[in-house]
Amino acid sequence: MEKKKILFISQEMEPYTTGNLISTISHQLPLYLYNNNAELRLLTPRYGVINERRHRLHEVVRLSGINIIIDESDHPLIIKVASLPNSRLQVYFLDNEDYFKRKFLFEDENGKPFPDNGERGVFFAKGALEIVKKFGWVPDIIHCHGWMSALVPFYLKTVYKDEPLFREAKIVFSAYETPAYAAEFADDYKAKVAIDELTEADLDVFMNDGRFCLLKGAVEYADAVIDSGANFPEEVAERLKQSGKPVLEFTDVEEGFDKIVSFYESLVEADIA
Repeated sequence: MEKKKILFISQEMEPYTTGNLISTISHQLPLYLYNNNAELRLLTPRYGVINERRHRLHEVVRLSGINIIIDESDHPLIIKVASLPNSRLQVYFLDNEDYFKRKFLFEDENGKPFPDNGERGVFFAKGALEIVKKFGWVPDIIHCHGWMSALVPFYLKTVYKDEPLFREAKIVFSAYETPAYAAEFADDYKAKVAIDELTEADLDVFMNDGRFCLLKGAVEYADAVIDSGANFPEEVAERLKQSGKPVLEFTDVEEGFDKIVSFYESLVEADIA
């Protein structure tokens, strides 16, 4: 492919987290793209299950120190980096003691979802975009993976719509099978998502039968969608169909990633408003 700059924002990635499709794709696809002349930046949370010594993480002081405000509370963002094994690709980890320093990803030892999962998604989405601003790096494609990145397309088209770094980027959202605890949040979640002078009314597009549906907003604001086994609510699936947005089904990594490369190229070449 012609050299493109691709930003990956993924909630999980092998070998740091394992056992599902999102981790596998978020590891293998960047390697494939890197070996095919793409320039990449990879962003993912620094969960407590990640062994910093084994994976050789270290803090990037020049990128750390941003405060992310959620519901009028400050949460410091720490950035760590490591090289993806068997490559020269660097992975940037977004860390925060309150949100990520725990020994489980999204549920406790008893299988109960963490009550702040929604806030963690806000922190990750906002933090990822702030770090890219610090990079001063202009992506051609921003590819978001999983429910924790679902707010990124919305923030890009609202809070960051005038940011020159993102103005020309095409936004791709990969939707995977979403667990019940992350499929919908209560209506009061709006107050946490409404950052940087957004109002709760700006979040109405996410609402589905009185609940806050992350997939609904991601589908609405992304330029294109990759369906990697998403369990879209009926209303969301119908809205996606009516929108006419490009949609690619991709669930089998054994097929190879040529289809995704072609999908990227069609988006960059297309005139998508």
